[in-house]
Amino acid sequence: MNTPGLGRIVYTEEQIQARLREVAGEINRDYAGQKLVIVSVLKGSIYFLADLTRQLTMPLSIDFLSIAATPPSTNHGSGIHFTRNLDINLKDRHVLLVEDVIGTGLTLGYVIQHLEDSGPASFKICTLLDNPAGRILTIKIDYRCFTMPDMFLVGYGLDYKEEYRNLPYIAEYHRH
Repeated sequence: MNTPGLGRIVYTEEQIQARLREVAGEINRDYAGQKLVIVSVLKGSIYFLADLTRQLTMPLSIDFLSIAATPPSTNHGSGIHFTRNLDINLKDRHVLLVEDVIGTGLTLGYVIQHLEDSGPASFKICTLLDNPAGRILTIKIDYRCFTMPDMFLVGYGLDYKEEYRNLPYIAEYHRH
C-alpha cells in the first residue's frame, strides 16, 4: 500500500492473530466454567474485540462504552464524559474490559472507576497494546498482547483522523 505517512509494518496480521490466540487461551483457562461480560470502549478496540471473542469458549455477553472529551468551554469543565453507557448490569458479574491501547491511564482510570462502581464480582483488563512509557496512573493489566514501541501506530482498529482502522496489520504512521 503506497499511502503517504504509512510506515513499516510493526505487527503483521499473522503476528496479531497468533498472539491473540495465546491471550484467548489464558482467558479461557482463567474463566473456565464462568459466564463473562466483555466491556469495550468504542471505536479503536472493535477489531481486537471481534477477533478475541471468537476465540473465547465460555458463555459471554458484550457491551460497549463510548467516551469523549468535554470541551473546556462547557460548564462541566474539561475532562471526559460517557457518550454511550452500558446496557448490561455488571453487579456480581465477571467483567473483562477489552482495550486497544493503554497509554497514560488517565482515561482508563475514569472508565475503571465507573465499572468498579457497578459492583462486579471480578474485574480484569485485556489490551492489544500496552504503552507503559507514557503511563501516569498505575494500572494492573491482566492480559496484554504487545508492549507498544515508542511510535504512532495505525491499523487493526487504531486510527489517524478516523482513517486506517481497517488495515489488517499495525503499522507506523508519520503524521505531517
